Amino acid sequence: MKRYINKTIILTVILLAGFSGLTKAQDKTQAVNLETVLKLGGANNLTIQEYKQRQELALANLAKANEWWLPDILAGATIHQLWGNTMNSDGKIFTNVDRQSFWGGTGLNATWDIGEGIFKAKAAKLKAKASVYQTQAERNKALLNIIGTYYDFLAAQLNYKAYEQLVAEADDLASQIGTQVEAGLRFESERLLAKSNYNHMRVEMLNDRIQYYSMSAKLVKLLNLDPVMKLVGTEIVLAPLELTSTQSMDGSFDSAYQNRPELKSMELMLQSLNAEKKTTTIGLLLPELTASTKGSYFGDIFKPLDATAEFNGAFLWKIPLGRLTSGGELKRYNARIALQKIQMEQARAQVNEEVISAREQILAAKEQTEVALEGSQLGEQALKQSIERQQLGTVRPFEILQAMEIYIKLRLDHLKAVSTYNKAQYKLLVAMGNDL
Repeated sequence: MKRYINKTIILTVILLAGFSGLTKAQDKTQAVNLETVLKLGGANNLTIQEYKQRQELALANLAKANEWWLPDILAGATIHQLWGNTMNSDGKIFTNVDRQSFWGGTGLNATWDIGEGIFKAKAAKLKAKASVYQTQAERNKALLNIIGTYYDFLAAQLNYKAYEQLVAEADDLASQIGTQVEAGLRFESERLLAKSNYNHMRVEMLNDRIQYYSMSAKLVKLLNLDPVMKLVGTEIVLAPLELTSTQSMDGSFDSAYQNRPELKSMELMLQSLNAEKKTTTIGLLLPELTASTKGSYFGDIFKPLDATAEFNGAFLWKIPLGRLTSGGELKRYNARIALQKIQMEQARAQVNEEVISAREQILAAKEQTEVALEGSQLGEQALKQSIERQQLGTVRPFEILQAMEIYIKLRLDHLKAVSTYNKAQYKLLVAMGNDL
């Protein structure tokens, strides 16, 4: 029995320790700001890591393509044993043959398809350069997504904090009115209304807390952090940024075309296709060169070996009748080049849309920010004065509750407008071809 009790105690301690560890893990928090988020995103984001590996793959393909002119080195030995019957070159039959030979040495062997080697290597070099720009483009997209999520997260956190403050004020108001009711200065219905408003504000606060935690989890996923991590924004004020100018944007598309890494990548891929296409035209006129050389020792296994040397070389022109008659390979490259050009035009149209959309978002959000800021300041003053009058008993509780609703709505509108404005600033920055 004593042994059973001891085991139970040990098991309980282990479970409590595990639960304590779990609670500790769930309470993990990390303070972040925009700079921290961008650093973590650039280092940990899985999309960015994926395209970095794609870039490495393109560089590996380039290294392989540049190997075409290097020969193979041969080294080894062979033993040949023959028993029984055999026939020589003039057709004479030999019976009961028992012969053996040994060969050992080194050599070089090379086959150079000059057309394929030159143009495929050039194409691989262009693809490697294109992959650098494509990686940068995807990095910008990933960081832009992280920035947008960060501002949504920060706005959600500040919304939650705003409701926290308002809940405290609603609680104080309900307590004040309760005291006044007990003193016979207010009606019971006014206390019930104030208490109901307090509960409503708490529900809204809890809804915003859910949104805040949800955005924290989304940002944690993008940053590839520990899933149980909860982020806390260090910025207590969401201020509008001024990163780009929306003035004189009519002639800016050419600049965006020149600077966008996506378009640079697509242009290099077009050049790569044109280089590969030459394997079906000019490349067919270039010969294939083969060369081999050997240095070895040869002779009977059990007798002294004699030195031997060998060299072979050839120029060959291959005539692919299929390519010459139907031109299927050439047609494939022409179709791929035409498709690439169409996709480049589509990409330019997308750039136009992104620039215009970001510009309009900035202009609209700027106006919204100014209007909402003025409104929230006026609402804050009205709420403050209403609370002061409530303490003097010169205002109806319904007026204070209305002031609370108006104030919190305008404050949240201001946070949303600033968040939209800042996100649009970064969108325009990237749309114009700037790197993050």
